[in-house]
Amino acid sequence: MTRLTATPEHTAQVKRFMPWLVAVALFMENLDATIVNTAVPTMSASLGVEPLSLKAVLTSYTLCLAVFIPISGWMADRFGTRWVFTRAVWLFTLGSLFCGLAVNTPMLVAARVIQGIGGAMMTPVGRLALVRTFPKSEMLAAMNFVVIPALIGPLLGPFVGGLIVHWLPWRTIFFVNLPVGVFGLWLIRRYMPDYKAAEMPPLDHTGFILFGSGIALLSYVLEVFGEHRLPAGSILALLGVAVALMLAYAWHERRTAKPVIQLRLFRTRTFNVAVLGGIVTRLGVGGIPFLLPLLYQVGMGFPAWQAGLFTMPQAIAAIAMKVMSKSLLERFGHRQILIGNTVCFGLTLMVFSFVGPGTPLWFILPLGFVQGLFSALQFTSMNTLVYADIPDQDASMANSIALTAQMMSWSFGIALASLLTAFFLGDLPQSDRVHFVAALHGALITLGGLTILSSLTFWRLRPNDGNNVSNRPSTPEGESCEAA
Repeated sequence: MTRLTATPEHTAQVKRFMPWLVAVALFMENLDATIVNTAVPTMSASLGVEPLSLKAVLTSYTLCLAVFIPISGWMADRFGTRWVFTRAVWLFTLGSLFCGLAVNTPMLVAARVIQGIGGAMMTPVGRLALVRTFPKSEMLAAMNFVVIPALIGPLLGPFVGGLIVHWLPWRTIFFVNLPVGVFGLWLIRRYMPDYKAAEMPPLDHTGFILFGSGIALLSYVLEVFGEHRLPAGSILALLGVAVALMLAYAWHERRTAKPVIQLRLFRTRTFNVAVLGGIVTRLGVGGIPFLLPLLYQVGMGFPAWQAGLFTMPQAIAAIAMKVMSKSLLERFGHRQILIGNTVCFGLTLMVFSFVGPGTPLWFILPLGFVQGLFSALQFTSMNTLVYADIPDQDASMANSIALTAQMMSWSFGIALASLLTAFFLGDLPQSDRVHFVAALHGALITLGGLTILSSLTFWRLRPNDGNNVSNRPSTPEGESCEAA
């Protein structure tokens, strides 16, 4: 990998302003996601569909991220980070505009696809630029700096989204991104570095088609499963095709010099554990932003703006933990943090099953705060561990794989949460509040248990793994090794 050269003055200026630029991109994505989650019950009533059926509006976005992120690294290396990032922000902003203009569910899903394609190029390329600008010893501080402003999105999103859908048409929620997108484009023009490779191999079109179609089909199977839209035989057949496509990609990857996803990186133990462990953990919690607004609004009868207030303690706690996470990782290391925190994270999700009609605020709000603490520490630990033992020349590919896995698990998590809720609800209508709350509780307990089980993947870590990104002193008994 060959970078464009930069003067010391330019490098200092980039280090000062680029984290804010990436934070703006994350702010748009996080604000959009949290606003949409809060608005699901209102949107379903307006569009004349059941709330669980609107999961396609959420999964279509995250699925596009999973499908198109693998080529984001190649595009950034081929065309330059500034060129790709600019067009990504344009696409995301236009997608937001089209979402606001949508008048039915298919149009809304199509607009979310446009958003997803833009997001697939936006956040990964921004994070890649950070990885190439800051040395590993500064990576934890840089990512924390980026994420803290970005968490303002989840802090404001649920409440602002609730107010909007309470007083204005729900389509207004998507227009919030428009001024933020324009500001982001101004920042890109002034401060975005332009890293690119001197030479790039052709894009692995066959691998991209095999991998992307396999992931898309698998997500579709999870979406329709349990809704009786297809007979069981058809669902099993589609599932078999999806698995066959993924296996075909694995076969193709072993015989291709420059595949779109290089599976060899999974031989690095820290990368393997961070990505695969992260998939299972995010699969367990990916449905929480979908389930809690349904619990608060449909199950407990709160208006959207008040349900939005219930999620604010989680965002406040996440911001606080981002400040503390560096010290905690430096003190205890990635292994101890990920094992213990994953269990605590899963337990808090299960405790949400005690929330229902009549639950006092003094129980709901502190529970949300604690869940926010654990979630922020969990994802900071996993995201920084990804790059611990990855050479600089593989940073682009590692970034693409990690983010693809992250978005896959979030998309599948939403589908799984909806599937579990439908399973526990059975043939009863979603308007039956008592049984609907019981079904949400069953889904929360199951997802919490799945999260706890995912802690077993982090036992493969060694005490010194990740010390180069957390700046934790190595211990004699924790001999570190890169390869699995």
